[in-house]
Amino acid sequence: MNALIIFLVAMVILVIGYVCYGGWLAKQWGVDPKRPTPAHELEDGVDYVPAPPYVVLGHHFSSIAGAGPINGPIQAAVFGWVPVLLWVLVGGIFFGAMHDFGALFASLRHKGQTLAVVVAENIDNTAKKLFCIFAYLTLLLVVAAFASIVANTFVVSASAAPATNLANEQTAMISVIFIGVAVVYGFVTRGRNIPGPVNIVSAIILIVIMVAIGYSLPLMGIAISLDYDTWMIILGVYILVASVAPVWILLQPRDYLSSYLLYGMIILAIIGIVGASIMGAATDLQIPAFTGFVASNAAFDTSTGQQLVDEAGKTITNKAAASGFLFPALFITIACGAISGFHSLVASGTTSKQLDKEGQAQPIGYGGMLIECVLAVISLCAVGFVWSKYAAGGYASPTAVFADGLSQMLACIPGLADVQGLAYALLILAVSAFCLTSLDTATRLARYMFQELWTPVDKKPEELTGVHKFMANPYVATIITVVIGIILGMTGYSIIWPLFGAANQLLAALALLAVCAWLGNAGRNNKMFFVPMAFMLLATLTSLAITFYQKVTTIMTSGIALAPVLQAILAVLLFVLAIVLAVKGVKTIVATAKKQKASSAE
Repeated sequence: MNALIIFLVAMVILVIGYVCYGGWLAKQWGVDPKRPTPAHELEDGVDYVPAPPYVVLGHHFSSIAGAGPINGPIQAAVFGWVPVLLWVLVGGIFFGAMHDFGALFASLRHKGQTLAVVVAENIDNTAKKLFCIFAYLTLLLVVAAFASIVANTFVVSASAAPATNLANEQTAMISVIFIGVAVVYGFVTRGRNIPGPVNIVSAIILIVIMVAIGYSLPLMGIAISLDYDTWMIILGVYILVASVAPVWILLQPRDYLSSYLLYGMIILAIIGIVGASIMGAATDLQIPAFTGFVASNAAFDTSTGQQLVDEAGKTITNKAAASGFLFPALFITIACGAISGFHSLVASGTTSKQLDKEGQAQPIGYGGMLIECVLAVISLCAVGFVWSKYAAGGYASPTAVFADGLSQMLACIPGLADVQGLAYALLILAVSAFCLTSLDTATRLARYMFQELWTPVDKKPEELTGVHKFMANPYVATIITVVIGIILGMTGYSIIWPLFGAANQLLAALALLAVCAWLGNAGRNNKMFFVPMAFMLLATLTSLAITFYQKVTTIMTSGIALAPVLQAILAVLLFVLAIVLAVKGVKTIVATAKKQKASSAE
């Protein structure tokens, strides 16, 4: 594997995909740059706030990325680099980018409302309620997991190494400074027609200053040293405020500023790939092209192929690797780098309420996903560079693989050997920023879903009474979401986390179904959705069936335990939910097609 060739070929294919397929989709769907967007028609200064395209892209990309395009390709690398690359490129162009673009466009044509409303208006109200419940539960798991991930990157522990605690203090300090500066930035720029170049340059300068200050303060003994539970509570308060505050105060400016840190990470990674390849260090990486249709997460020695065992003779596990059959494991493991249901909630939940012009839906919706594909390819190059250590189970997480691989690449460049430690710390910081932006966005999205669950299709929020009015209140919805999410993150989200991949991809299949149904009802070409929709449903249902079989087997051989029992029950519920919604959606699509065919024959 040659890292530079892989990267360049992927870039060319993604650009062609954006111009040709993305442009074709925009024409087929009837994207109208002159049509007023919900951000202008319904501007309220809280959720509906139009913003420049580079600001909205910053929010959208920061929110959808999370750690997904890093974790997925690295975990799936055990299948070899060819399956990973093919799924990232084919899935990204024909599945994920279309999925994100379609969800954003459908929301724009439904007054900026979420996909739950699209489902209600184009399938039926029962399907809407089921979608709301499923999406809300999925988002609760995201809130719990991402809060836990962020807290673990901030925490100071007596059992941790001093270097680890210092790195965590630096990450926490920079993140806190980011939030404070973002609020000030939001107030300063609000209502002012600041030229784009000035806005961009000032943002980059602020990023450099904030990182430099936050990185240096702990070295001078000025740091925030808190334990895990305290950080979880603080994060709970933060996302509680962030979810109900007007987007221009925190969400827009913070995600916009953070996006430059993330773009910087990508640029740094590209420099490392190019530099290491020119120096000959990344031109013949050891990672196999294809390892087989079944992968194991057992650690092994790449020189001998022998599995590694510890002193007690127990097989060592590679904590950064996936396992299972190629289908469906590859397509469940690589989500954000190819297609992810969470993206549809972001696109239809927050992004659609900020879009200035409908013509920007393609670069932000379709293009934003392809940027994630670039990040996924970079992650593949990173794991390939440290393949021997990775295969031997030498990393505790995919994030560590990503940061170590790219920092080692940078160190190959003459004159940059001494920056490896700093580059590693900055890459970890960038990943933490991904997670934090996804965390507060997920909380706001969960609040939307909870409110819509209690809002009948035929009523506006201001018309609600009684229990419906109380539960649909944004503050009540947010408090319930935050309390459940944080408690779950502090106690036991890991018990049901193994099902998140399948739940997320099921959400993608349902989002494709919803947009497909709407386009059919609107008389637009929706045939491009058929294959991706069917494939994602098949992959999800297969994954859930395998999970159920494995958990039942575990229960029968090892006895009843909470984790396998709960996972087996949830797998069945998700399976049934998928079937019910798929049947309802397909019936709607088929009925619409027949009706249109009959009318055209008259």
